[in-house]
Amino acid sequence: MESSKSYDYYDRTDWWNNILTIPAPRVVVIEDVDDPAGLGAFVGEVHANILLALGCIGIVTNGAVRDLPDIRPTEFQLFAGNVSVSHAYSHVFDFGCQVEVGRLTVRPGDLIHADCHGVQTVPLEIADKIPAVALEIRQRRQDLVGLRRSAGFTLEKLRQAIRDTAVLHQESK
Repeated sequence: MESSKSYDYYDRTDWWNNILTIPAPRVVVIEDVDDPAGLGAFVGEVHANILLALGCIGIVTNGAVRDLPDIRPTEFQLFAGNVSVSHAYSHVFDFGCQVEVGRLTVRPGDLIHADCHGVQTVPLEIADKIPAVALEIRQRRQDLVGLRRSAGFTLEKLRQAIRDTAVLHQESK
């Protein structure tokens, strides 16, 4: 863990070196410890572009972000507690350590999955299994939706398809 006295975030750049120790693609996770969190944005257009230059693809924070129209064309991903009009007086006082963001604990080097539904960490020991399992789940869902759309739809067929899906799910464990 790196720690030193508090600095204005434009005066403190040592945390950028720490980012480069994490394998790419990188996601920066920032815990806003203000109470309440998110009064001012830490990441806006400038920091998003700096982070992109460091091989980062996104940020996860319980705090705020800003400059969304300027960031959108860069495809830098933002997962934040809210959007703020200003950067306020943010200070970096620690980095390279475990944080808690929205009741999610994240440690340096954790694998993170994020989409429009939220953010979660993925245990590294199962990461290689996820694509196959996701494909299987997607197929089961498409089968159920396809049944609903079929001309021969009945509640009994739906119930049987759900039972069959449960059996397949148990067999794949």
